[in-house]
Amino acid sequence: MTVDRSFEDLVAEGAAVPTEGWDFSWFEGRATEARPSWGYARSAGERLAGAGAALDVQTGGGEVLDFALGRAEPDRPVLLAATEGWPPNVARATALLRPRGVAVVAAPEDAPLPFADGTFDLVLSRHPVRPHWDEIARVLRPGGTYFAQHVGPASVFELVEYFLGPQPAGVRSARDPERERADAEAAGLEVVGLRAERLRMEFRDVGAVVHFLRKVVWMVPGFTVEAYESRLRELHAHIGARGPFVAHSSRHLFDVRKPVRR
Repeated sequence: MTVDRSFEDLVAEGAAVPTEGWDFSWFEGRATEARPSWGYARSAGERLAGAGAALDVQTGGGEVLDFALGRAEPDRPVLLAATEGWPPNVARATALLRPRGVAVVAAPEDAPLPFADGTFDLVLSRHPVRPHWDEIARVLRPGGTYFAQHVGPASVFELVEYFLGPQPAGVRSARDPERERADAEAAGLEVVGLRAERLRMEFRDVGAVVHFLRKVVWMVPGFTVEAYESRLRELHAHIGARGPFVAHSSRHLFDVRKPVRR
């Protein structure tokens, strides 16, 4: 078992694993996260099956869209595109999705979407850094849908605050779903569904923590093993004595429609 291995071995392994893409299979047996009850990737596949033109925003390595497309076949959209801003993920998504007929476009997450007004009847996104509601509204056709799973407030903050200490109230309340609802409505969109859940996570060895913080870089900005070695050693001892480190992720599901103007 990993808890019987030395601190040095576990940390070295966690620091060596590639971080590209959103494939979390390396964590099997080392960390767990409960999944939201709505099953986003499966539901996205059902939406794709009824769409003519679809866009996946901030696709990561393309793994979630690839899975959803498998659920949509053979009734997949005629036009299908994806955006991604991080160069290693652009390359990974292109290799995975281009053979499936998806146009992968390199686009910074904070830049306007590189598509004409009213291009898509479905826009998807899983865990966008920030939803750009005006741009989503612009590229949607009237009657089109934005269907996305967002990260919610104070997600995995047990781990964040273990390393960074207590966070200000404003930081803890960022990504509030009701605030995002108001922003979507201000962009002229109609929120027809919004669900939120908090979900248990367990980190079963310190190597899993190291890899997680290297992969999800906004959790502990500037994280390195060297900078946080003392806290990592304490965490290794905690897991060995008491069992997994427990945290909770926060997720919410948006089902948003662009009204048809008469």
